[in-house]
Amino acid sequence: MKSWLDWLLGRSLPTSKGEQMITQALIDSVKEGEGLRLKPYRCTAGKLTIGFGRNLDDVGITQEEAEYLLKHDLEKAEKEAEKFPVYSKLNQARKDVLIEMVFNMGYSRLSGFKKMFEALEKGDYSAAADQMLDSSWHKQVGKRAERLAYFMRIG
Repeated sequence: MKSWLDWLLGRSLPTSKGEQMITQALIDSVKEGEGLRLKPYRCTAGKLTIGFGRNLDDVGITQEEAEYLLKHDLEKAEKEAEKFPVYSKLNQARKDVLIEMVFNMGYSRLSGFKKMFEALEKGDYSAAADQMLDSSWHKQVGKRAERLAYFMRIG
């Protein structure tokens, strides 16, 4: 049976195994104490921190969290890629190339690949791949650009 204080705070007492549940009251208390910062910052101890006090220097993120963030970011990149008129005409492999390019460099920068998009509109995937490789982006990301150009070329 819960005490009146536990009931008041919305906290759970330890179970028979000695475990406690993370309660909404605890979550709310931590949120109030830490505050929300959606961009990395240095906390009072000088540690790189984000969110509700996540210490990136010491704790980092887990594989599961990284996978979640990647999936979320790719969903956002897909929505951006869908804005290109040619997107709906492409097969999935070529759509994936555009999505990864948006993810990597952003919609605005990819929008500057005018000759690549002209080639895509004509269905000239080899020329589109050539345009991908004839860019400062290719110089920056190297093999990644070569891999994506290959998939643009062969679909």
